[in-house]
Amino acid sequence: MILVQLAAEEAQNPLIPEIPELVIGLLAFAIVFFVLGKKLLPNINKVLEERRAAIEGGIEEAEAMKVEAQSVLEQYKAQLAEARHEAARLRQEAQEQGATLITEMRAEGQRQREEIIAAGHAQLEADRKAAAQALRQDVGTLATELAGKLVGESLEDHARQSRVIDRFLDGLEEKAEATR
Repeated sequence: MILVQLAAEEAQNPLIPEIPELVIGLLAFAIVFFVLGKKLLPNINKVLEERRAAIEGGIEEAEAMKVEAQSVLEQYKAQLAEARHEAARLRQEAQEQGATLITEMRAEGQRQREEIIAAGHAQLEADRKAAAQALRQDVGTLATELAGKLVGESLEDHARQSRVIDRFLDGLEEKAEATR
């Protein structure tokens, strides 16, 4: 009998299980499948649905934030362009005001220079006249004294003294003009 049993075991394929083992395995598989399908699968589906909703919500939120960021960027660019335009306008105004101020200051400087030159010429003319008058008096006094010594009489008379001085100086002026 042992031989028959050995021969029967040899005839059976090791890859194919025996029928009672196959039935018990199928039954155990069906129980596990049923428990997993009824208890575990709804929880897994619920978690997957929550994750899907969270991801979709995150994507929608990210899209909304992207749109908002784009809007803020456009506003920033518009403000930056406006600020640059304003800065260029202010720079242009400052240049124009500077040019106007320079022109005004040059005109004022020219006017002051002309006033200073005119005042200098007037002062020079006044000084020249004062010097000529002082020179005329000094020359007159010296001429009167010299003439008095030459003539031998005193020329203390003021009217006579003025006539002599005027004739002498007029003669000098005529000689000076003739030599020019």
